[in-house]
Amino acid sequence: MDKKNKDINSTASFSWFKGMFDIDRWQEIWITITHNKSRSILTAFGVFWGMFMLVVMVGAGVALQRGMSSQIKGFATNSCFIWADQTALPYKGFKKGRTWNMKNEDIPIILSKVPEIQYLAPVLFGGGGSNNVTRNDKVGSFSVKGNYPSYNKIDESIMLKGRYINDIDISEKRKVCVIGERVLEVLFPNNEDPIGKLIQVNGIYFQVIGVAQHTSDINIGGPSEETIVLPFSTMQQAFDQGDNIHFLAATTKPGIKVKVIEDKIHSVLKARHDIAPDDNKAVGGMNIEDQFTMFLYLGIGIASLIWIVGLGTLFAGGIGVSNIMLVTVRERTKEIGIRRALGATPQNIIAQILSESIILTLIAGVTGLMFGVGVLAAVGTALSHGDQFFKDPQISFGVAVASLFILLIIGTLAGFIPANRALSIKPIEAIREE
Repeated sequence: MDKKNKDINSTASFSWFKGMFDIDRWQEIWITITHNKSRSILTAFGVFWGMFMLVVMVGAGVALQRGMSSQIKGFATNSCFIWADQTALPYKGFKKGRTWNMKNEDIPIILSKVPEIQYLAPVLFGGGGSNNVTRNDKVGSFSVKGNYPSYNKIDESIMLKGRYINDIDISEKRKVCVIGERVLEVLFPNNEDPIGKLIQVNGIYFQVIGVAQHTSDINIGGPSEETIVLPFSTMQQAFDQGDNIHFLAATTKPGIKVKVIEDKIHSVLKARHDIAPDDNKAVGGMNIEDQFTMFLYLGIGIASLIWIVGLGTLFAGGIGVSNIMLVTVRERTKEIGIRRALGATPQNIIAQILSESIILTLIAGVTGLMFGVGVLAAVGTALSHGDQFFKDPQISFGVAVASLFILLIIGTLAGFIPANRALSIKPIEAIREE
């Protein structure tokens, strides 16, 4: 008996599969759909709209993620930034509200006591002002920073011309500089090569050794394209900054949380500068890893919401298809009864109903998919000029295939209940119906 049941099930499955490639079956399906044209269109619109909204929302989510990624491209996500602030607690005879500065001597001590650090880069800001940079008759107002070579490992710039600051520039306190793209446009018009040329920054001459293009949209100390970078040691000496450090940038070694080095650096600085260990305001900071983790979870939440809403809309459309198929089965009760009386097997009836449900769902869904992709392409073209937070909206091939597979499942489920209803029709009772 078990073998006989297996043979029957195999025959039924083969019969339905074979029926999907039967030309007469397709003609019958088309006649059924066009016969109930208005009702089919209204029902199919639910599936169309569900697929359209799913594609558009997924594409929008992808564009948002790509936009965020482009904003931080080249920026170390395993980094933190630290600066000096006013104390909030009295300590060792010092009153609260005291100002203090990080010093050059802090760097080797931090590196020795915090072995988890991968890169540590002190930064200086200053030298700005109205028309503070000149070259012959060209003038401009630009930001000035003093960096170590390691800073470019944390906040990366691509060198369009020349090179970045190196260790020899630091040790010899060379009067050299790296300029941004906007500085190049103002001081060196008509595509003039700036490498080796001299510019004046607050009355002091510096030789241009490179032109840098910033890779991320995160600007620390002013827009990078309008910034002139000097060797850290040179800037301290040239602009009378003493041994002060305005800003520290640090990254962790692989596998270590940024919070680890952040807390340790804070502790070292507090101990060296007589700051209360529980003073949480004296050492300012920003943990970039925490910020990026927040954005990551936000992206996951948005993607999950998109799929939940999109699939919910698709299944709602599938319910509409199921309802119209139930109506169709009820209207064709006599026809189904006659077919059963003439020898149509249950598998024939099931194949007919399921085929109609799947084809109606697929036609509507594929149309919605095409319209959605077209809308995303149009929006992507409109937003393609310049940098933007919403970038290149589109869906992947895998998402499209997965969507069509989901459509196939929805179409099958939508036809399952009507198919069972059709099987429950007794031939003799159906023939007697008027």
